[in-house]
Amino acid sequence: MVAGLVGCGTGDDAVRQGDSFEFVSPGGQTAIFYNPPASRGQVGELAGPNLLDDNATIALSDFAGRVVVINVWGSWCGPCRGEAPALEQVYEATKNSGVSFLGIDFRDRKQSGRDFVADRGVSYPSIYDYDGRTLAQLTTPTSVVPTTVVLDRNHRAAAVFLRAITADELQTTVARIAAEPTQQ
Repeated sequence: MVAGLVGCGTGDDAVRQGDSFEFVSPGGQTAIFYNPPASRGQVGELAGPNLLDDNATIALSDFAGRVVVINVWGSWCGPCRGEAPALEQVYEATKNSGVSFLGIDFRDRKQSGRDFVADRGVSYPSIYDYDGRTLAQLTTPTSVVPTTVVLDRNHRAAAVFLRAITADELQTTVARIAAEPTQQ
């Protein structure tokens, strides 16, 4: 079951179980970094329908060997509307350096999500995830939208932001993670 939607919400602790990434916010933090890289948990396979193409799916495995910035958003979310230009700016600045972006449009009408993408000039793909099944695979809190998760090239969670993010902080985080060696 998907929790109710709020502008922000946090849990008590971050945990790692085996090699899998399990998440809750430590001490109410809204920006969490996982270092050293060897301590990061692997994110499970995410997949879902392409928001813009009813006949296609998008999967995390489509981005093998790339840093992936996953942004959970909804057209109904004010902070999501505010951060969309920052995400697009960093996407454009980093897409040729081994970085991909993947949106997850959560609890939205499909046409509203499509309008959001068109109106804000979002050029990276998004999974349409009305019911939260894809988001549940990510294990981040479903009550926090927007959420941005930065995965390293091995698709381990390196950073999580449980709030709207600025271009400067995302660019700095993505550049640092993209510069890391692939295997650590």
